[in-house]
Amino acid sequence: MWELLISLIIGSTLIGIGVHFIPVGGAPAALSTSAGVPTGAPMITIGMGITGILSAALAIGQPNYIIALSGAVGSMIMMSITMFFSNVIHIYGVGVPLASSNFEKDPLTGFEQDAFVSPGTTGHGIPTISYVSGLIGSLLGGVGGSLAFASIYSTFSTYLNYSTVINGTLATIFSLMLFFIVAVMASYNIGGTIQGFYDEKFKQKIISGTISCFIISVVLSIVYVFIIWGLIYG
Repeated sequence: MWELLISLIIGSTLIGIGVHFIPVGGAPAALSTSAGVPTGAPMITIGMGITGILSAALAIGQPNYIIALSGAVGSMIMMSITMFFSNVIHIYGVGVPLASSNFEKDPLTGFEQDAFVSPGTTGHGIPTISYVSGLIGSLLGGVGGSLAFASIYSTFSTYLNYSTVINGTLATIFSLMLFFIVAVMASYNIGGTIQGFYDEKFKQKIISGTISCFIISVVLSIVYVFIIWGLIYG
């Protein structure tokens, strides 16, 4: 059970940290007045979590590192496709360039953005640096969710005399619930829009967010261990 507890704490903390990397513009991004994915942080991160954990479930029977990689790849694919089509709609549908007022030049491409940011807005679409930040966040969230799934599934398959399908289903439900709670708490710490790790808001929130997510992860993991212990020995 100690191995399960430690795995859940690490996985949950990674989920919370990953949420802070996701560029989210919320309703302003839907109106092309802010850079980021045009939806709320809980919605996009929970979608990322579902995709990653289901991808991890497809790798049942493989070593844990393969399960974790499968979840990470699933989350990253989901996030990259979402950000790509968001940019397609902004560029070809709305007719605005990908730019952010948070930095004069894109740190990766060197693209000067000031002239392309509409007055009264903080940017449009998802610039390159924000896109990369989203991939980093989905990687961390995918690994964290998959690690939680793998540890729960391993515990069930070791101590419960159920079929692979039942153990996998239970592990998926438990890990998704964990992902939901941590993702929502991390989203509350962000408190609105964020454009990725290059955003000043990220620098202000990441330390307190990491500490908060760790504390939440410890509490949730202890509760989970008691619940799973009860399922096994109750």
